[in-house]
Order: sequence, then structure tokens, then C-alpha cells
Amino acid sequence: MFSSDSKKPKQETTMETSTQQNIIAQGTKIVGDIASQGPFRIDGTVEGNVKTTGKVVIGKSGFIKGTLQGENADFEGKFSGKLILSGTLSLKATAHIEGEVHTSKLAVEPGATFNATCSMKGTVKALSNESIKPKPAQQQTTQRPERQA
Repeated sequence: MFSSDSKKPKQETTMETSTQQNIIAQGTKIVGDIASQGPFRIDGTVEGNVKTTGKVVIGKSGFIKGTLQGENADFEGKFSGKLILSGTLSLKATAHIEGEVHTSKLAVEPGATFNATCSMKGTVKALSNESIKPKPAQQQTTQRPERQA
């Protein structure tokens, strides 16, 4: 009898850590910073900084005002602030994003509002290499008309 009771809490503990998802329900407002190792679903309001290594899903009624750092994020709700993702940012048709965005990949459905300055890791390197090569060509074109005049 005692051995079966002691095994039950241990099994529950291991299941919680492996499949645990943090949920902030609709009608809940949190003011402050949140740090987590697991995935998030936010249907309420968060004013502050959210940092996680897991995926973040913002529901239609969800709103974050502050900084969000994570790997991947799916937005159906609203965001205002600084968004830093190492993976993919996916915006559904009902999403409304304002602020500053740093991500590797961006997927936007028609109807989503995206009013942000956005930098993407992969394209920055390509642009810097291309901008170095055309400079000598531009200098040559400006020198030719001067010689003709």
C-alpha cells in the first residue's frame, strides 16, 4: 500500500516536467518578468519581459507589452515592444505586431498587421557582401562623366 502511494507522486512529477506547458488564461494580467524553460500559451495580458527556450503561442485575446525572447512564436493576438527569436515568427491573420523584431524566419498570413522594424539574421550577411562589391563600380561611373565634362 505504501509503496504504490509513493510511486504515484514520482510519476506525476516526471510527467509534469516532460509535457508541461505554461498557460496564462484569458482575463489574467501579469505585470513583471517571466522566465521559463517550457513552452507558453498566452491568452491573457503580460506587461513585462518574457524569456523562454520553448515555443510561445499568443492566442486571439493575448497581449504582450514588453520584450519577448524565445525560439519560435505563433501570434494570433497583439504584441508591442521588442521581439527576439532564434527561430520562426509566424503571424496569423488576426495578429497585430508593433515595435522591433529580430528573427531568423518570418511567416505572415494575409490580414496580419506588422508595423515593426525587422532584422533577419540570414539576410544581413548577404546584404553586407553585396554592398561591398558594387561600390567600386559606382565610383567608376561617377568618374567617367567628370572626365567628359
